[in-house]
Amino acid sequence: MIFGNNNNALMNRLDAMRNAEQQLMLFARRFIPMELQENEEVVDIQLMDTEIPKHRIFGDDAIKKSTTTTCQISINDDHNNKDDDSQLIIHGVKVTSTSNNNSTTSTTPLILLHGYANAALYFYRNLSGLSRQHYGTVYALDMLGWGLSSRPPFVTEENTVRSAEKFFVESIEAWREANGLEKMILGGHSMGGYLSVAYAEKYPERVEKLILISPVGVPHVDEEKEKQKWTNLPLRYRLMFGTVRTIWKMGTTPGSFIRFLSESRARGLVEGYVDRRLPAIEDPEEKTALSEYLFTNSMLPGSGEYILNRVLKPGAYARDALVHRIPKLKVSSISFLYGRHDWMDLSGGLEVQKLCEAITRDGGEAPSVEVHEVDKAGHLLMLENWYEFNSAMVLSGGGKIHPNAPRPRLLHFSQFSDMNAKDPA
Repeated sequence: MIFGNNNNALMNRLDAMRNAEQQLMLFARRFIPMELQENEEVVDIQLMDTEIPKHRIFGDDAIKKSTTTTCQISINDDHNNKDDDSQLIIHGVKVTSTSNNNSTTSTTPLILLHGYANAALYFYRNLSGLSRQHYGTVYALDMLGWGLSSRPPFVTEENTVRSAEKFFVESIEAWREANGLEKMILGGHSMGGYLSVAYAEKYPERVEKLILISPVGVPHVDEEKEKQKWTNLPLRYRLMFGTVRTIWKMGTTPGSFIRFLSESRARGLVEGYVDRRLPAIEDPEEKTALSEYLFTNSMLPGSGEYILNRVLKPGAYARDALVHRIPKLKVSSISFLYGRHDWMDLSGGLEVQKLCEAITRDGGEAPSVEVHEVDKAGHLLMLENWYEFNSAMVLSGGGKIHPNAPRPRLLHFSQFSDMNAKDPA
């Protein structure tokens, strides 16, 4: 439901996203690994809305002093009569396998966090299989400010990286508390991977394993080398990059750009993106449902999307690179997953692995790190090669895969003479 705005068009957007979500949930039941298709095991897929207290994100003082924390959108009609507007909603999906007899099934639930400008059902091709293969219970969340979760203005206490991260870290922790989960296997894609690391820094006792799926913000960038690289480019490219930097600093997001366009142009832009980036999706109805899901997600009022330039520099480098933060995590096991043709630099994961092994070799404590590469996939590996992606997720969670299941390539930094290369030496 809408706070402070009874615009019918906005209500229609919400209905459209709910309908697209329902369509993707139907498709979710189709993607079962071949070795499990003869098994009549039942998968239960349920939508869920969890109330979290607003003061956990904004603080009591900020709420008392300002009206800028009032929700632009709250999704669940049952919560609209609260006069104090004290609650936010985290929307998501819970998937359980009702008769999983596999002795290797994890008793710890898997929590999946989507990437930038996405939402929970971006994992629709993976949910049923992961629940049946290893994880008895799988949750996929619409992070605060995205999807069908509440969309409060992106207001933070300070203009810092940690303050921006808090918006998501504290909402995830409040969600965990509300659902009574002692520990989680936490998996995050792209920006969701970045925020999973931020969460594990603050609440390591709640993370049994961390799975970083093509995470953004891992490598450290040498500012001088980067500057020199752009200096040597032709003038037209330097002008283009200068324009991008200016727009980035202004806080313009992909979502705000899409909302600026006419609906026909905006819809065409999103549909073109799905066509170009996801040729693996061949079913026209599936492609239409996913396009509508992404389109309506972008057209709803902006919220979580405004984290972009608060934590990342132009070029998607982190203001506080994860390569230096991950080795300090008090989490025992971390896995990186990349697509074979990923634009995200897998050298970041390999560098973390190298640093962690050096710390351990010198008698210190650091996480055990694995790096997996999924074939025939890029940055959207969960959709492009869902079968092998699921295998990588099961292995990362400590499970076993069927002998006939596709197996991701296990990488180690020692295989690479140049860690910026795609193939081992």
